[in-house]
Amino acid sequence: MSREYAIAVIDSGVGGLTVAKEVIRQLPEERIVYVGDNARCPYGSKSPEEIRAFSFQMIDFVMQTPLKALVIACNTATAVVLEEAMAYLPLPVIGVIEPGARAAVQATKSGRIGVIGTETTIRTKAYERALLRGRPDLFVSGLACPDFVPLVENHQANSQKAREVVKETLAPLIREDLDTLILGCTHYPLLAPIIQEVMGDQVRLISSAEETARELSTQIIPDTYSQLSSHPQHLFVTSGDALRFRSIAEEWLDCPVKVEYHSLEKSVEA
Repeated sequence: MSREYAIAVIDSGVGGLTVAKEVIRQLPEERIVYVGDNARCPYGSKSPEEIRAFSFQMIDFVMQTPLKALVIACNTATAVVLEEAMAYLPLPVIGVIEPGARAAVQATKSGRIGVIGTETTIRTKAYERALLRGRPDLFVSGLACPDFVPLVENHQANSQKAREVVKETLAPLIREDLDTLILGCTHYPLLAPIIQEVMGDQVRLISSAEETARELSTQIIPDTYSQLSSHPQHLFVTSGDALRFRSIAEEWLDCPVKVEYHSLEKSVEA
């Protein structure tokens, strides 16, 4: 399987860049095709029917490229469509919930774990079920944080407004005496410094990105073309503002990126 076969990463917006960054770090010879549905982000407050429809539009789009694997980097989409996507596609499909839960079970010492995520992710209790499968005696406290994703999508992750919103939103969890907190949305690692400051150094933050990339590496045939060409040419696609997406992507990935705007009618490079 040559480099023309890519790894697709799909997300509701820029949050999946946290997963893409880790995939690129762990699998540097692999080509990434990333799709962020920024125009319809956030997914967390939408109905399961909308989330399913939007997710499969992204899946149908990336399937136009020869793929070796698909990563559903959105926790909300993972909770709603992962099993159906695994049955639908003839290739490895990986979500972010199970890897994140496994990492949290391994990390906790007190057995008290918090989960923050979108309204849909928390409502489905997908993380709680995954955690308790791994360790039934855990205390798990979930909290929806609907105001976090707009902060990241609007490039405000380092703002004073973000500090105020995070502090106010996480107040209920501070009283739960947690030692581990799962960032149950791939947008949230971009707020991690503020979340860590609010929760305190005694709380370990868990992002599923590292574990997801590690699981991906066990399910694909590695690319062996590193000596034949330069670095793979990744492609990033957004349904929203391509210039804003590129600004966030280049800041997070610390390298120039190629971004295209995509709609059903046309694609334009930014």
